[in-house]
Amino acid sequence: MKIEIQALLQSAVDALAAQGMIPADAVITAPLTRTKDASHGDFASSVALQLAKPARRKPRELAEAIVARLGSDARIARVEIAGPGFINVYLSAAARHAAIDAVLEAGAAYGRSAMGAGKRVQVEFVSANPTGPLHVGHGRGAAYGAAVADLLAAAGYDVHREYYVNDAGRQMNILAASVWLRYLQRCGVELPFPVNGYKGEYVRDYAEALFVQEGDAWASTRAEVLDGLPPDEPAGGDKEAHIDALIGRARTLLGDNRYRFVFELGLNRTLDDIRADLREFGVEYDEWYSEHTLSERGLVNKGIERLREAGHLYEHNGALWFRSTTFGDEKDRVIQRDNGQTTYFASDIAYHLDKFERGFERVIDVWGADHHGYIPRVKAALSAMDLDPARLDVLLVQFAILYRGGERVQMSTRSGSFVTLRELREEVGNDAARFFYVMRASSQHLDFDLDLAKSQSSDNPVYYIQYAYARVSSVMRQLAERGLKHDPANGAMHLERLDTAHEEALINALSRYPELIETAAQAAEPHQVAQFLRDLAQNFHTWYNAAQFIVEDADLRDARLNLCLATQQVLRNGLTLLGVSAPETM
Repeated sequence: MKIEIQALLQSAVDALAAQGMIPADAVITAPLTRTKDASHGDFASSVALQLAKPARRKPRELAEAIVARLGSDARIARVEIAGPGFINVYLSAAARHAAIDAVLEAGAAYGRSAMGAGKRVQVEFVSANPTGPLHVGHGRGAAYGAAVADLLAAAGYDVHREYYVNDAGRQMNILAASVWLRYLQRCGVELPFPVNGYKGEYVRDYAEALFVQEGDAWASTRAEVLDGLPPDEPAGGDKEAHIDALIGRARTLLGDNRYRFVFELGLNRTLDDIRADLREFGVEYDEWYSEHTLSERGLVNKGIERLREAGHLYEHNGALWFRSTTFGDEKDRVIQRDNGQTTYFASDIAYHLDKFERGFERVIDVWGADHHGYIPRVKAALSAMDLDPARLDVLLVQFAILYRGGERVQMSTRSGSFVTLRELREEVGNDAARFFYVMRASSQHLDFDLDLAKSQSSDNPVYYIQYAYARVSSVMRQLAERGLKHDPANGAMHLERLDTAHEEALINALSRYPELIETAAQAAEPHQVAQFLRDLAQNFHTWYNAAQFIVEDADLRDARLNLCLATQQVLRNGLTLLGVSAPETM
């Protein structure tokens, strides 16, 4: 309804411009907002105040002229001018009740819009290093990224969901070395495990798979592995130098082919686990993009050459630097080390260049909040390649802190003491996990209370919302048990009977849902949907406790059941966008 009323208002403003009361170059899109106080109407506009100065007229005079040109419309009960020139619009009862018919007619499509006009948007999210199972911190990025993508799709954008597989960096070599060392231990070789290795039980599982396939044929002695290596940290050494030396020793002792086999064993098993975990979490991707292919396809060199041709690279101490300070970064960045190896940043430049060359009009990266400092250098690289950095949005997700029994659970991927996303899902269920992850703004830290997530009470927001949905199903079952039938057409003819404060609050909420989806999509804020659903459920529960639905009066009964079913539909639509189910029974 907001769109229709805004169109009427805009038409009135355009009419004033055509008559010369407003300069043509001063005409703006007429603002229209929902009022917070019902006594001020359903909608309010400040357009007269905004046009007063360029039109050289008093705001109230302009407001009166605009209202006079609105004409008579069945959707508007009355229009009032308040204060210095605010225009307050009061909808007719029929116009407000039309929201119920709109929901029931559109069904699952209610709330979807054409705002995005099919523009191609890429959303890249999670993209965790495939060095171990996803933990609960990754889960928040997964739930948030998936919800943002679904919101954009609902708002009419053509969305491409992508996972960037970091399968070519140092961490993957550390995983390979960790698997190799656990394999040697399985072969009976007594070896200390490095401080900087991956210690999770899954690494032992990978090593066991290698042992089952190869036996001890790939084993080396303790001396062959450790002789000449710098000491590890506990012995007063350098843990970074030690693990790097272990990687080099693994390459030497295994040879290129066997080392690559161990490398890919760790990569593929971890990646398969991540894929399955996300799929079971209800998160699907259109593409899993391999970092390794950037070099294979020459894209890293392409990005470097593009920067070189633009004059933004220079050499210093044998390394190749990008002059990112020219574009607002705090310092210049190395893209190729003095040993000829390109940096992770060079791969990231190539990846983002490829994103835009694939034709995406907007690119959204969902990163952990600890990557905040990385944003300026990526945007600097885009600017240096004559790409508009405004087309890249980086959405930061704060950490999720898990509490069990009131105590914080510590997480560390390398130590192996982390709580996996799969363990979280098994404990609280997908629905609670998906909802809790997005019920607050991603910029806020999230304290994930396991006890609350599992509780069946009104304090648990996802249970509270799902219970409202299930209550409608219960009402319809009770109707059938009494031998009665619902007549939607009759209900639609008697919606004027829905005149209580509880009913008006519900109807108003239903009418706001399409606007909410567009607003939440534009802001990339799925928590707006979560909060709306919680408020809608509260309105329904309050009405449910105050009114009888299955009454003798068939006209009133059918009208109330129409409102029940419309509320249930909107609850289901919103829950679906957040990846949460809508159970018929609780």
